[in-house]
Amino acid sequence: MAVPAPASLRDLYTTPSNAWSFVPPSLSQDHSNHSNINVPAPGPSTSNPWSTRTAPKPLFDLSSSLTDDDSGLDITSLAKELLAAALLQYATSAIAQPWEVGKTLLQVQWVPRDPKDIAHEAGVEVPEDEGELSDSSSNENDSYFADPTAEKPPRPPRQADEEGYIIRHSVLEEGTQPEYVIPVGSADGTWGMIKRVGRFRSEGWLALWKGLLTSAVTNALSGALQPAIYSLLQSVFSPLSPAAYFAPFGTTSVLLPVASQVLTGFLLSPLDLVRTRLMVQSSVSRHRTYSGPIDAFRQILAQEGGLRGVYLHPHLLIPTLFDCTLRALVPLTLPGLVATYIGLGSNLSPETTPIQWQVAELLGTIAGALVFIPFETVRRRLQVQTRGTARPLKSCVELRPAPYNGMVDAFWHILTEERSDLPLKPQSKRKRRRSSVKGKERAHEDEPVAVVEESESWLRHSGIGQLYRGLGMRVGAGLVVFVLSLMSGSDEADAGWAEL
Repeated sequence: MAVPAPASLRDLYTTPSNAWSFVPPSLSQDHSNHSNINVPAPGPSTSNPWSTRTAPKPLFDLSSSLTDDDSGLDITSLAKELLAAALLQYATSAIAQPWEVGKTLLQVQWVPRDPKDIAHEAGVEVPEDEGELSDSSSNENDSYFADPTAEKPPRPPRQADEEGYIIRHSVLEEGTQPEYVIPVGSADGTWGMIKRVGRFRSEGWLALWKGLLTSAVTNALSGALQPAIYSLLQSVFSPLSPAAYFAPFGTTSVLLPVASQVLTGFLLSPLDLVRTRLMVQSSVSRHRTYSGPIDAFRQILAQEGGLRGVYLHPHLLIPTLFDCTLRALVPLTLPGLVATYIGLGSNLSPETTPIQWQVAELLGTIAGALVFIPFETVRRRLQVQTRGTARPLKSCVELRPAPYNGMVDAFWHILTEERSDLPLKPQSKRKRRRSSVKGKERAHEDEPVAVVEESESWLRHSGIGQLYRGLGMRVGAGLVVFVLSLMSGSDEADAGWAEL
């Protein structure tokens, strides 16, 4: 039996429609009524590699895993991702916190050239030596011929403060040094201060994580606010021409990134103030001023002028603006300047010239640290000064007894009244010989006399080193990031430059 031939498919073929439509059916019906809808096309974006580089933020990488085309937002996934991002931020801050504490304590520590300047700085009148101290020979003769049964006149007591503590006349006096204060000049670098804090009886190793929660919250809020403020500024100022921006190293302006970081630093300046004071205050419970970040914020608002005093006080506002501006401007401008100056070229990019790019980043980081670390030091010193009705902060390091009157005054006094040759050499002791002549001469007991061995280095007579405490740590971090970037060659290592 013959098999019938299959039917032809020619009759089933239909010509496809050439009209392409990406509009949903619900919207296509209303298209005739709204035919004048204009969709703005994205304009060409020209970016400067020095200004658009930002560190990846875990909080902004959640959109791809939290939304679904069918069900929308997944609350469970959102909670898990937020918790993971928070733990990551907290762990990152915990790793860096000991170095931040050590650097901050070095920056606020007051190291006078003359250890006896503490009384003059505090406004205390030092009493002159008594007659028996200035004329020792006559006193010895008088005491030899005096009646031993006669009552001796009482020795005038030393001056004391309002709480009954003896007023210190030198920062090296061990007998009058508070138990919670680390000896001045005992550490010369961040690592040395970390070890000194960990081994000090009133602090301990756990003190290296003071202010950890405030640091983590500040870093998380900064990473969330800065991109949002930058996007807002872009939407506001995008109609302006690029010529209106300050763009020295490319076609893209650096004004908006700097402005966004300055505004972020200004908004978060109260948290930075709280973090600094929590790091500096003593860990001894009876000498502790603040029990935590919430208590610190509450006391500062109640005793130091409220939000107006926290944000707009000249001792806080001006250093904040200087510090935040330099921190934002230096990474965007100095690498390009350094690359052009040393002949690496002005058109560098991590894709075409990765080695030159990393060298320029490293040199820019070092040069930038030389620029803004002095301003950071002055800002920290002004932050630990209390204002209004607040009592002075009892810190774990020596602070200047007299407050600074602003940034210029702080710069001047650091340079003119402090020394930079740290660590200070320990005091050597010498003993007087005991006289054994009987009848006419009085026997002197052994008395230790402290003799400070002064250094003849020029750092002994200059406080320039005090303005650059923490420079070695920042340079070391830059070298670590440089090595990691050369080994990995990925964007993750490049993002580390944005964190420096």
